[in-house]
Amino acid sequence: MSEKKKKDGLNIELSEEIAEGSYSNLAIINHSPSEFVLDFIQMMPGVPKAKVKSRIILTPQHAKRLMKALVENISKFEDQNGEIKDIDPSAGLPINFGGPAAQA
Repeated sequence: MSEKKKKDGLNIELSEEIAEGSYSNLAIINHSPSEFVLDFIQMMPGVPKAKVKSRIILTPQHAKRLMKALVENISKFEDQNGEIKDIDPSAGLPINFGGPAAQA
């Protein structure tokens, strides 16, 4: 097991299994008044069934902090590497599987 130390002194443990990560090329987001549910999915070309690889449940406050951190990090990335091109919505990727608040 490896450990990372944040600047505020919080020790964060990262197991080897988790450190490997999971590939995801689609995210479905649903929410209730008390939580946001992020499902990270792996879709394979030509395969009609997709598999949820990871589910993360956040409070609304943490979801908003995550959004701000993503905006900041994407901006830094684009400053260094150029604009990230968005996927053409007509490419056929499902955005909503019928849930009331799903987004990709």
